[in-house]
Amino acid sequence: MGNQVAREDFEWVYTDQPHADRRKEILSKYPEIKSLMGPDHRLKWIVCMMLGIQFLAFYLVKDLEWKWVLFWTYAFGSCINHSMTLAIHEISHNTAFGNNKAMWNRYFAMFANLPIGLPYSASFKRYHLDHHRYLGGDGIDVDIPTEFEGWFFCTRFRKFIWIILQPLFYAIRPLCINPKPITQLEVINTACQLAFNVLLYWLWGSKPVVYMLAGSMLGMGLHPISGHFIAEHYMFLKGHETYSYYGSLNLLTFNVGYHNEHHDFPSIPGRRLPLVKKIAPEYYDDLPQYTSWVKVLYDFIMDDTLSPYSRIKRKLKGDVKQE
Repeated sequence: MGNQVAREDFEWVYTDQPHADRRKEILSKYPEIKSLMGPDHRLKWIVCMMLGIQFLAFYLVKDLEWKWVLFWTYAFGSCINHSMTLAIHEISHNTAFGNNKAMWNRYFAMFANLPIGLPYSASFKRYHLDHHRYLGGDGIDVDIPTEFEGWFFCTRFRKFIWIILQPLFYAIRPLCINPKPITQLEVINTACQLAFNVLLYWLWGSKPVVYMLAGSMLGMGLHPISGHFIAEHYMFLKGHETYSYYGSLNLLTFNVGYHNEHHDFPSIPGRRLPLVKKIAPEYYDDLPQYTSWVKVLYDFIMDDTLSPYSRIKRKLKGDVKQE
């Protein structure tokens, strides 16, 4: 568990990300893919159903013994809350109400944020669009670990701890890499979330609050679904910076596993991404792919050639327009 990884720096490249060129090529060959773009009108009803399930869970756990609160927090609440973060990911691409109702999407994301307990939907939108536009961009893409993460989490045991602490690093990384001024939407997001948390405590006590917050932290840490954090862009094979996952957990995660397809066509809702692969299989079938996020986590920890440094980075050229 003390073996040290071989990497001492990120994988620096001097080429553009592959997704824009592949998008143009696919659209030229299969223009019908444009018909897949636009809002997914079922998304808002799925999100409302998930919120209803979590609100019911808040009520049910209030009278449980603590051991059962913790059990259901990891076994159930963590899955729902992680799934809800990926619903917010979907909404950040305006797939709930469409581009013409951008603010409706912003406020609906805040609504979806409530059972997570941590106000992040407004900030996520700003940074996530930069991630798509400037994938791997030095000083811009906050999905890339910091130098400290790459330097310190360099053994199997430390990588294990790093995965457990993923929610913490995703929270503080923007402040270290690319801090931005606070916006009015972020203030509203925070105020609404704090008010909800206080109301939940006032109504049903501390157990639902622990269920909510711990479920979010555990679900984004050492959890099967959190394998997507590593699977999406960590360089398991040299030269490949985006990977797709085609396993069953896509059913709980709005098809976020179809990650090459998503970066090629971010305006296509997750529900329709399998159709992209079906229409243009020759562009995706031969790319590296996964069928198990659990195996991704295991391989990342046990493979001494992999670490937080296993990411492709690039220096950006020209004007950089951030959200």
